[in-house]
Amino acid sequence: MSPIQFAAIAFACIVASAVGGALLRPRLPEHHLSGDSKDVIKLSIALVATMSALVLALLFASTRTSFERSSGLVSRLTADIAELDRVLKHYGPEADPVRAALRAEIQPMIDSIWREEAVARGVKLDESKAPEEEVLYMLQDLQPANAKQRALHARAIQISADLQQTQIALFAQPTDSISNTFLIVLIIWLMFIFGIFSMSAPANPTMFAVIAICILSASAAFYLILELGLPFGGLMQLSNEPLRNALK
Repeated sequence: MSPIQFAAIAFACIVASAVGGALLRPRLPEHHLSGDSKDVIKLSIALVATMSALVLALLFASTRTSFERSSGLVSRLTADIAELDRVLKHYGPEADPVRAALRAEIQPMIDSIWREEAVARGVKLDESKAPEEEVLYMLQDLQPANAKQRALHARAIQISADLQQTQIALFAQPTDSISNTFLIVLIIWLMFIFGIFSMSAPANPTMFAVIAICILSASAAFYLILELGLPFGGLMQLSNEPLRNALK
């Protein structure tokens, strides 16, 4: 389920709860919503609202941390590719085929990370070979002729190994790390909160407008959290332009 679909479902559920609370109010005895009962309702709503705000903050912090970690890995990947090309350039003409292979592997590497975008373009992903494997094999076949080339060769091997480790770290991240149980419980809490809100006062256009804006804001929070959980897909995905232009 996409983030926008989940946010729309959350919005519909909370609106239904608010409408139900407004319809229920005329059927309740007045003393149920006044005096000590009103104070208890206020305290209960404050408790649930505090828990909801805490869970929302934790979910946002978790997905934001994961998003920033993915961004950092992509930046590291870009820097390693640029450094590897520079090392091979200083190695000499013998490394030109390796540099050409490195450039040829960038697009397959991007497709393997931004899979949704690649599939949308009709690219058939090759699962049998990870990007950078050919470059690493070609590096191992180089025969340094002097001390300078030996040092550069060792550095190139290390950078290539770092590239593979970074890619593995990117692939190891789950595509959807947010627990649906958290989200469902949070929606139930918000349904309870807004249901009580609309039940606590006589219905009027101003109250419904304010409640509708608040419900829309809560649904937008769900959307942002779920979008941050998809760093390589959706509307808020990380850009692949820095990686695409690493060697330009």
